[in-house]
Amino acid sequence: MSKLIEIQSHGALHLVHHGFAATWSENDQIAMITEKGVQILTSTTITMSAFNRKHNMCALVLFATLILSTCVNVAYGSDITGKVFGSATDGMPAAFGNFNSDKFTDLFVLRNNQKTVAILLGSDTEPLLQYSAQLSCSFKDNQKITSVVPGDFDGDAQMDVLVTVVEGDTEVNDVYVLWGETNKLNCNTNVTPLIKMRGQPLAMDYNQDMIVDLFGVHTNGTRMFWVFQKGRDIQPHLHKLVDSSVPLKTPHSHAFLDLNGDSYGDLYLTTVDNTFEIWLYNEHKQNFHLHQNITLPNTLRDKVKYVGQTVFQDLTLEGCLDHLVPVCLSEDCADSALLVWHQEDQHSAPHWTTLRISYKDWNLAFPDKSRMYLDTLTLRPGDFNMDGYPDLLATVKNNGAYKTVLLENVECKSNCGEFPRTFEANFDALNPLSTNTTLGVFYDFLQDGILDVILVHNNGGGKSAVSAFRNSLDYDANFVKVMVSMGQTNNRSSLINNPLGIKQFTYGTNLPGPTIFYSTTTQEGQYRAAVSTQLPQSAHYSLMLPYTIFGLGRMPNFVDQLQVHVYGHVRPFFQLIPNSQVVVIPTPRDKPNLWKVQLFVTPSKLIVRSVFALLGTCLLITAIIAVLYWKERREDHREKLQEAHRFHF
Repeated sequence: MSKLIEIQSHGALHLVHHGFAATWSENDQIAMITEKGVQILTSTTITMSAFNRKHNMCALVLFATLILSTCVNVAYGSDITGKVFGSATDGMPAAFGNFNSDKFTDLFVLRNNQKTVAILLGSDTEPLLQYSAQLSCSFKDNQKITSVVPGDFDGDAQMDVLVTVVEGDTEVNDVYVLWGETNKLNCNTNVTPLIKMRGQPLAMDYNQDMIVDLFGVHTNGTRMFWVFQKGRDIQPHLHKLVDSSVPLKTPHSHAFLDLNGDSYGDLYLTTVDNTFEIWLYNEHKQNFHLHQNITLPNTLRDKVKYVGQTVFQDLTLEGCLDHLVPVCLSEDCADSALLVWHQEDQHSAPHWTTLRISYKDWNLAFPDKSRMYLDTLTLRPGDFNMDGYPDLLATVKNNGAYKTVLLENVECKSNCGEFPRTFEANFDALNPLSTNTTLGVFYDFLQDGILDVILVHNNGGGKSAVSAFRNSLDYDANFVKVMVSMGQTNNRSSLINNPLGIKQFTYGTNLPGPTIFYSTTTQEGQYRAAVSTQLPQSAHYSLMLPYTIFGLGRMPNFVDQLQVHVYGHVRPFFQLIPNSQVVVIPTPRDKPNLWKVQLFVTPSKLIVRSVFALLGTCLLITAIIAVLYWKERREDHREKLQEAHRFHF
């Protein structure tokens, strides 16, 4: 009997693209190349004739192919950089949005050393993210872009691009709005800045008119709202927030989301003394009031050297948002922790839980203002394995080298207190693309509900490049994908023809702050719920996706209920099919039962496999019938010949 033994294995670089090939040598060694790399195997088969050897080696090659395709199906085909970006790999991710309202999420990137902003349009043809010269604007040589905020700032239902730039080493940002049209940007980069502010802005909707507004710090130090009006020639109105005695932090981790369950967006602000301020929206007074100050736990307050960006996720699938804050407890962040502000149920008070994560020989990358993406300590959430529990992407450092690691949300078995979950560092999940990377961010390349990853590589000499990692799950997982869009309409500006030749009209752009909630029953009969918020943060390359994806694991059951909370109203949906993609347009704002809803269903792999299995079964039965029919015809023909050759007396 033949036995395969691996002699050598060489991983492929992320810039190398190849298919599958296999061959064998005279000394009975098999060489195979896959997307994972090169494997060299040997056979223990005893010496045999050339004829038998040829057939034996063919069988071994087929066997090795089957084994590799089965065992490495997660890694095989994972690097799709060429398919996604083509040759445009020099754009650094800055934000996401649907610029041309074609149902594909577009990527906003920075080029030319952060002096040019460009839009890569999503497509269903290769490359999946396409560059257009009409969607690119450059600033002066002495200016550097610090943030990009896509949104509708003039109420024309088309996406504009807000850009903040700085000149030199200063905290004062000049704010420009590049007014958008269907297929181009108006590059008014040489005019006077529309706004000047300290630090970067938070995108929100202050007066609930479905036009994006800003919150930030005025150059005089005052906390301020900049409220945009319908039209491009009207200056934003200024509304002051009651000042606290503590200045706001820069870089900050401000957020706009519902924090008390009334379906209105509230404010989450971070201050220089590492306090988190909760400002709740008052429906009757139509303003915000300070509700609570959250301080760091007493046991760690004096040890904390740096506080990172807050992440808002339902880590336990209990239907409540948790506030996750990464902190460095030493100057180089070799000692770090994840702090979780968690509430077990509605009757208990929220409190801090400290999670200690092992990064092996690595540690969380301590903030470095000289490096893009590393000016803050940021964890980027997303459900990588589609089990329903949100995972995290983190940048770690070791002896000057950077790497992106996946922090998997797993069950906690010890040292977590009453918190049932923790995170486990998986250094192999993104191999080999994760090496020498300073950013990893989730993105759904194929619009199939499975989150893939965009990675930024440092190539030396101050140059960087992006790569695309396809998340090829080794099992069939279900999901629900929800996007809440602004309800503005613009019938004068039609889009490209759809496949039926009918003009499509835009329904506005992505909306910051809505809350999405779902509940269902598992196959074991257990209640399961989760909540998420759309675009709660916009500054410091938070790179929030303009939609929410809930992983359902292998649960084939209907989603019992899905709720969309926005502007103080709730729209429920019942008995949703798994693998549904839901687009909700909340207009008219005060009549949720009239909100426009579009539902798309993505067939799961199980359905496709079932179809192929059914076709294969039919073909097999047809082949059996054909063989039996042929044998019957042959027997009939033989009997007729025998009958014809008989002698009749």
